[in-house]
Amino acid sequence: MEIQELDKETSDKISFIAFIIPEFARAYKMNIQDAYFYLKKYGGMDYLNECWWALHIDNPFWAVRDMYKVCRNNGGLR
Repeated sequence: MEIQELDKETSDKISFIAFIIPEFARAYKMNIQDAYFYLKKYGGMDYLNECWWALHIDNPFWAVRDMYKVCRNNGGLR
């Protein structure tokens, strides 16, 4: 079985997502698993997946806030 290396962009994207979900959880007093499922349910993960490049160069506070706004606009109540 051959092991493939991830390209730099994919690796950076995974690193950012692994960083920002716990930040979101901490900001809204959730555990990480609940934060992931909340983001998944209300479109935050789709937004994160599509816009990670712009979000990762911003302050984490504003990135988390943007994710919150997306979820809120899609019916999230937190």
